[in-house]
Amino acid sequence: MNFKKESFFDGTSGWEELGGGVSRQFVGYNSQIMMVIVKFEKEAIGAVHQHFHSQITYVAEGIFEVTVDGETKILRNGDGFFAQPNIFHGV
Repeated sequence: MNFKKESFFDGTSGWEELGGGVSRQFVGYNSQIMMVIVKFEKEAIGAVHQHFHSQITYVAEGIFEVTVDGETKILRNGDGFFAQPNIFHGV
């Protein structure tokens, strides 16, 4: 497996502006899973997309309408979701 980061990370990787009020900071990933910190400005939209990684998302702050594999729910602080590989999801 190819790792973007080593076993430990220190949070010093830069933020990437995605446009539309969304920015992200990659923490690490391999061929199976990825971890990314994402910030949304109020009412910003994370477009529905898919990728070959599994994705686990934890809501640290705020309220989000999230769609995973066609099912939509409102998530708040402490909630989260899991997206299997190649499943469409968006926020």
